[in-house]
Amino acid sequence: MRATEIRAIDTGKSSEVMRALTSAVHALSWRSSGAAAEACHWADGYPLNVLLYCSLLQAIFDLRESTVVLDEVDELLELIKKTWPTLGVTRAVHNACFAWVFFRQYVVTGQAEPDLAAAALAVLVDVAADAAAQGSSRDPVYARVFLSALGGMQEWSEKRLLDYHDSYGKCIGGTATESMEILLSLALAAGKIIADREGTGDGNFAGDRVDYYIRCSMKSAFTKILENGLGETDSVITDRDSDPASVLTQLAGDTEQLAMLERRSFSPVLRRWHPAPVAVAAVTLHGCFGVVLRRYLGKVTVLTEELVRVLHTASRLEKALAQMTAEDAADCDDGRAKAVVGDMEPFEVESVVMGLLKAWMDDKLGLARDCLLRARDTESWIPKSKEEPFAGSGMELMKLARFTVEEFSEIPASAKEEVVHDLVDGLESIFLDYISFVASCGSKHSYLPPLPPLTRCNQDSGFFRLWKKAALPTCQAPEGSPRGGCSHHAPRPTISRGTQRLYVRLNTLHYVLTHVQALDASLSSPPSSSSSARFGRARDAAAASISAVAEVAAHRLIFLDSRHSLYQGLYASGVGGARIRPALRLLRQNLSFLLPVLADRAQPAAVREVMRASLEAFLMVLLAGGNERSFARADQAAVEEDLRSLKRAFCTCGEGLVPEDVVAREAGTAEAVVDLMARSTECLIDAFAAAASESGGGEGGGGGTPLPPTTRKWEPADPNTILRVLCHRDDEAANQFLKRTFQLARRR
Repeated sequence: MRATEIRAIDTGKSSEVMRALTSAVHALSWRSSGAAAEACHWADGYPLNVLLYCSLLQAIFDLRESTVVLDEVDELLELIKKTWPTLGVTRAVHNACFAWVFFRQYVVTGQAEPDLAAAALAVLVDVAADAAAQGSSRDPVYARVFLSALGGMQEWSEKRLLDYHDSYGKCIGGTATESMEILLSLALAAGKIIADREGTGDGNFAGDRVDYYIRCSMKSAFTKILENGLGETDSVITDRDSDPASVLTQLAGDTEQLAMLERRSFSPVLRRWHPAPVAVAAVTLHGCFGVVLRRYLGKVTVLTEELVRVLHTASRLEKALAQMTAEDAADCDDGRAKAVVGDMEPFEVESVVMGLLKAWMDDKLGLARDCLLRARDTESWIPKSKEEPFAGSGMELMKLARFTVEEFSEIPASAKEEVVHDLVDGLESIFLDYISFVASCGSKHSYLPPLPPLTRCNQDSGFFRLWKKAALPTCQAPEGSPRGGCSHHAPRPTISRGTQRLYVRLNTLHYVLTHVQALDASLSSPPSSSSSARFGRARDAAAASISAVAEVAAHRLIFLDSRHSLYQGLYASGVGGARIRPALRLLRQNLSFLLPVLADRAQPAAVREVMRASLEAFLMVLLAGGNERSFARADQAAVEEDLRSLKRAFCTCGEGLVPEDVVAREAGTAEAVVDLMARSTECLIDAFAAAASESGGGEGGGGGTPLPPTTRKWEPADPNTILRVLCHRDDEAANQFLKRTFQLARRR
């Protein structure tokens, strides 16, 4: 019977098809239905009866115009109904077959005649009534006819509705959307009847099915767009030769166009059964694009310009789809429409950018931290070269920092303004640790000699004075002696390797400070209101460490490397025989050796601290020189001349490394102490008494009046300073005053 639908069969007696049909009819005709045994039932068995009956119903269509129903349709139906007893057809079976015949004719004629579909829908109303009337009765023949006819209608319709963009998208217009609406009506009507009969038709059946159609069709359309652009979906993640950023950018544009097409062409039809079809379509497309975007982001580790372009495009798409969803949901009061809006899971583009930025930043800061740890273990403070007199660790660290800031500046992301403070804080923390490491070289107090106890000068006998004059002066000591300052040969520099390493630290601190300022300028282009606060702690720490390291290095140079010529040699055993000229010659040699070692920026601070240390050593010679030094009032002129020579040595050092006004200011205390040496002993005693009465208190001496406290801050008005001038005054009045007032011991 089905073969006759394709082509005519051979009806001859010897035909194989006819023999098969005869065998089937014989088998059916001998069936027993409880009636008389001689009754013949050859045509009332399923499915032969239904096939025969549908063939009879097919006669209502015009053979010449297959979309036209004959005018004599009513008469034909009356004749066809007379076959019901023979074929075992009931009214319910007739209605199901009649609906199927109209539907089939609508399909085979290319869906050109909407009236055929309308007729099928009209008959489906009777089918629904029949299904409801059947109730719980389960006629097996009717059930099979019912499910076969309506199931076929639903299956064929939904096959096209589940991808209605492919079925109707190429010919958008009145005819296509009308055909889609007819097909929706047929699919939903047939599906509803089946669901009601099976007890699953409760709730909003039509709305749920249309929701399902929209989601499936949108996913299918999105997949086709993706495959057309990529060849295969996964290539956006794995194909290194393609440009996934461009593909995703194009995909975002095509997705938005697809959403616009859906809203313009299909949503007006779908809205008949669903309150918010645009919202469902937009949410579905948003989810599809989100899957592809997240797979792409899962393979990305660096925030590039292409990635930022993709994320911005995704953000624009998300905003467009979200606006469509919100507008569609706002037009209806159905709670279902409001729930659709909540199904849109945001792309969280900003959080993705922030995550990549922070991951990149953590990686760069980790490299800088590793550099710092290596420096602590391996740094030897040997300069890289004469042209670059800096520690290798400092150069490596600042190179990493510079590359980090340059890469950060090239990242075209607005979100980086939110993490620039985190980057600055991370780098600054590393800078602070490195600066602290460089500056951890002790303090100047480790090189300052201890102050000898205060004693009073012992008046020499006439014989001892003659012996001192006959003795070899200190400045004429044999060559090779530390005090051989009067030799006409230029002394060799005495800067030790330890001192040189301190100055490498000083160079490195200047190098770090310069590059930190450059990093600040790079991050502040264009300048921002917060730029002045960047790396502020690091710059302050570097500046403070520069002063501290320069001070330590200068005190090591003067009090350790040059101690024989200045602190231990100057004025030892008399002013006349141990003037400052040999010490100045060695000082100039040391400075000449030191300046090429120092970076240009480090030279002023280094020389200034050497000047301060030299002046401090000069003052200690005058005020804490020990038993070897004593001064008469007449020695003040020579001492003053030596001080002027010392000042002149620094004023002429380099090309204005230390300005004259700075030298004069720093030497002010030494000049004031030298002026004290010009006063008479009686005047000094009076000045001491006045200063002591103003300050009050003091340290315990040898059992008499308390000694004024020692602060190492030598001032002409300080009682301890005046007392030390008296202790070094070589005359009887000072000797008696110190003995009577403080019971100080005599020198030996």
